[in-house]
Formats: sequence, C-alpha cells, structure tokens
Amino acid sequence: MAPPSVMARILSVLMPLAILLSPAAADRDYHEQLDLKPLAGSSLLASFNFRSNTSLTDFDAHNYRYFPRSLGQLLQHVGTRELHLRFALGRWDAESWGARPWHGTKEGGTGVELWAWLDAQTEEEADHKWLTLTNALSGLFCASLNFIDETRTTRPVMSFQPEGDHSPEAMQNMHLLHGVLPREIVCTENLTPFLKLLPCKGKAGVSSLLSGHKMFDASWQSMAIDVRPICPAGQECVLQVEQTIDMVLDIERSKRPTVNPIPRPPPAHEMRCNASKPYNSGDACFPAPVDQGIEWSLHQVFGKSIQGTCPLTDPEVPPVCIEVPDRRSIFMTMGGAREVKQNGLQKRCYFFPSEGAFSLVLPALPYEGPDAMTPADEIVQPETPLLYAERTFTGYGQERGGVQTILTNPSPDSSVEFVYMQTLPWFMRIYLHTLEARINGQPGIRNDIVEEIYYRPALDRIRATQLELRMRIPPASTVFLTYDFEKTILRYTEYPPDANRGFDIASGIITILPSSAPGSRTSNLRTTSLMLSLPTPDFSMPYNVIIFTSTAIALAFGGLYNILVRRFVGADEAGEAALGGLKGKIAGLVGKLREKIKGLKAASAAADAKGKAD
Repeated sequence: MAPPSVMARILSVLMPLAILLSPAAADRDYHEQLDLKPLAGSSLLASFNFRSNTSLTDFDAHNYRYFPRSLGQLLQHVGTRELHLRFALGRWDAESWGARPWHGTKEGGTGVELWAWLDAQTEEEADHKWLTLTNALSGLFCASLNFIDETRTTRPVMSFQPEGDHSPEAMQNMHLLHGVLPREIVCTENLTPFLKLLPCKGKAGVSSLLSGHKMFDASWQSMAIDVRPICPAGQECVLQVEQTIDMVLDIERSKRPTVNPIPRPPPAHEMRCNASKPYNSGDACFPAPVDQGIEWSLHQVFGKSIQGTCPLTDPEVPPVCIEVPDRRSIFMTMGGAREVKQNGLQKRCYFFPSEGAFSLVLPALPYEGPDAMTPADEIVQPETPLLYAERTFTGYGQERGGVQTILTNPSPDSSVEFVYMQTLPWFMRIYLHTLEARINGQPGIRNDIVEEIYYRPALDRIRATQLELRMRIPPASTVFLTYDFEKTILRYTEYPPDANRGFDIASGIITILPSSAPGSRTSNLRTTSLMLSLPTPDFSMPYNVIIFTSTAIALAFGGLYNILVRRFVGADEAGEAALGGLKGKIAGLVGKLREKIKGLKAASAAADAKGKAD
C-alpha cells in the first residue's frame, strides 16, 4: 500500500478530474473540520466533523456521489427516513470540562445506541424493518447490533424529535424505534468502517489524524452518524449524512513516545512541585496540578501530521480551528497556511495547502510556581452546563434495590425543563408507586417538578421497561429522583459467561427542552451506565453432578458386568484345570510332531525303494 503522502497526491489529482467530468460538479457539498479546545488539566478536546449533502433526486436515482453507497442502499431497502447511530466509551467529566460538545446532540450512552424513524404502515412492519436494519448495520460497522432484539427495543414518546425536514404526509407513517447495547465494547473494528464511509477514506484531510491507538487511549470518546433530510427555504431538498468523532485526550499520556510506551516519572529538574506542602524538600515532591498552559502539537498528540487537504472539501470552510485566547501564540509548519478568526478572539482557524504535512504547535505558558494564578485571559474557561446529572444504585441484598438520580440546576435565575428517559431490562421490575422526587432533600413527590409520566411496564422475556418523565427544576435547586425495584432470578441459560461480573444497565437519556429565550435549542446529556448484580447460581454444581453421576454409573456398570461375564470356580479346580490344559496342549503338540516325523520317514523309504528298482 502506498504511504499516506503518496495517496494524498493521487487523490488530489484524480478526484478533481472526476468532479470536472461529472455533469453536476457545481452541486458538490462536502466539508470537514477539526475543532481543538484545551480543557482543564492536561486534557484536549478534539472534535472531527464530516458533512456531505446529496440531492434527494440523485439519491432516489441511486446516484450517491458523496453519500456512502453501502449505507445508502441499506436505508433505501429498509425505508429509513432518519437514522442516528452512536458509539461511546468513557465518562464526560462535566465538573472539570464544562458543557458537552455539540450541546450533547452527538453523544450517546456507553456502548452502542441506535434510533431511527422508519416508514411503515403498521407496527409489525416497522418491527420487521427494524430487525433488518439492525442486522445490516451490525455487519456494516462490525458491531453487535444484531443483539438489539425486542427486549432491548423501545418506542420513545417524549424524548426524541426528528431533526430533519419531513412532510406531514411522511410523518403519519413514521415509526420511531430506539435500541441500546450498554455492554458493547467500542474498538478499532468500529473505527475502520467509519473511515471507509468518508470520501478520502482517512488518507487525506483532517481524517488522516485518526488512529485507533490514540483514539481509544482517550479519556472519553464518541462516534456519531446522523442521516436526515434537509430542505432549505427555496432550495432543493438534500439528504445529509454527518459523521462526528469527539475525544478527550490526555496530552501528557499522548505525548509519550512510541519507543518508550511504559510511563516513567520525569527527571527531578523537570517536575513541577507544590512548594506549599510542609514536606516539600529536595528529595520529596508533591506534583503541582497541571493547567492548560502545557505545550503540545498535533504531531505529538495524534502521532502524525495532517496529510494535505481532501480535494472534495469545501474550500470556504477552514479545515482546522483551535479555541484559545488571543494572547496565546500558535506556531505552524511552513507551507503558506492562512489564519482567520471566528467568534471573537477565542477561535482561530487555519487554511493550508492541499499537499504536504501540516501541524500546529501551542507553546507552554511560563511556569511561575504553584501559588501563581494563571491569567484568565490566557486559558479557556469551561462553559457551565445547563444541568448536572448522576445516577447510582441504592439498597443491598439480592432481592430488592433502588435507583437514585441526582439532578442539579446550576443556574441562579432560570429553571430547566427536560425529559428524562430510562430503559430498564425486564428483570428489573420497578415499583412505580415508590417513585419520589425530592427537591433539596424535602420528602414526597411534587407535581410542580414531575409534570408528566409515561410508563410502559415490561413483559418477561418480551419487552423492556420504559419510563419517561417530563420534569422542571427551579433555579439553583437539586432534585433527588428515587424508586425501588425487584430483582428477578433468570434461567441458567440466560446468564452470560461472566455472570458474576453483573449486567449492564443503559444510561439515562436527558433531553433538555428549549426555553422561551431567543436562540435556545435542544440539548442532550447521558448519565453513566450502571452495573446490576443479580442472584447468580453456582455454575460449578452441574459439573459436580455430572462427575458424581458418571462415577456412580461407571462403578455400578463395572460391577454388574463382572458378575454377568465372569465364571466363579474353586481355587483347586482352577489350578488343576489350568495345569491339565497345559499338559494337554503340550501332548497334542508332541503327537503332531511325531506324526510329521513318521510321514517324512515313510516318504524317504518309498523314494529309496523306487531308486533301487530303477
């Protein structure tokens, strides 16, 4: 295979030629962008966004252009109006990192999450198309989406709304289905098909930075695929596919050289020590907290540089943007890169040539000791999220338990209205009458907090429990949402191989509704997943029973076989019979030998007599 630099040059020559030969070259609409944002500590948020538009007329005529053919044929076969697929791993630290990227709309729960609007006349037809869709996506993205069966599928009522533009006639036959696999482990096998859907296949452009070794070493990462129809005012409707990758990288860990992967402490003269500690001395050091002033570059963080630009990308969209204060200096590689500023002084974007490697370097801030305060205009202040959420298990024992969700509104003057959705497995039988919403520790449920409840109970081995709550939290308040549940004993064939590890419970989905303020929009966030411990039998007992039964049968069968086959005689009879038999055999052999000798003698005498007669 040719190196990335050679592939980038080949793409830069062939792709523009193909576009010029195409009759619709002027209709191209594809852009990609990388947004970088330093976070608290030594963390760096990297957001990759790839978006392409294809005319619905061309899509219906199977002329996909920028749309991935493998995905387009599947959506047409199943009748998918809108699709959203998420791969997520890790936990977003909202207290340190602030608000989620993209307002949480590109984020999914831990594992794999999928929801789609399907065109079907009946619910049975929608279920059949959903089964076909999950099985096909499972093979396309090398994931276990085929395990999203009816027990893991729900039909949300209040939590999700279509993001695309759909006609009223189409909305009448659209069915929303949602499924999640919190146990799925996201790995490089899911990243490879993700890159194959891009026009430049990760060989050129910002996608050339993506590497499984760096991405899955991140503290948090999420991959998103969104397919929706967009109908701009006065323009032709297009089908938009948007692919997004967000990751939070640890700069110190990412800068570790590949030739020295084992972490080792830095030399004493390079360590930053907190001199305020009483035990601080020449041979004792308490490390000082790392701030955003650490030095890093694209080559150090991602292990490689950007290999030119993708020839299909929109030339008006800058490929790389970094959000740092204007006082911070940024250096770049030679090659005629151009810098533009967006959103005031906090965001700077860069255009660079279509060929050659490109990298950015952000130098470190001068270290003035642990007690020195970094100026506020030299670091990026995290944005306060609209809502904080955390969820834990309560109770003890193997029979019953409880779930507690703590929701905090940090705003001092505005309330937050949202929809909280939980999908629980059928073996978690919740008691709805125990549902309580306590504000600031006050007991009881309040109608001004929980405005609406949608509850769909589970059926054993048929469907999951679906609980949706429409809630409103007053300013500067904390709500404790609790309920109890009962654990179910499963059949021994329903336990996974690592049954003692527990069962993964899907993350709770919070949809923050837009307020009446101008410019507000819908935001999302996911709680962490939970690990449920169920009553687990001792799976060694069947093995013990099999061994004991086999031993008993072997002993019984062996004794009975000996009794039926063996013949019992006295010791003296057995000796004489054995001796007589031996003597008889010897006598028979001697007799046969004598007869043979006599025959030889007779033949010899006859031969002599005949010779004399002659």
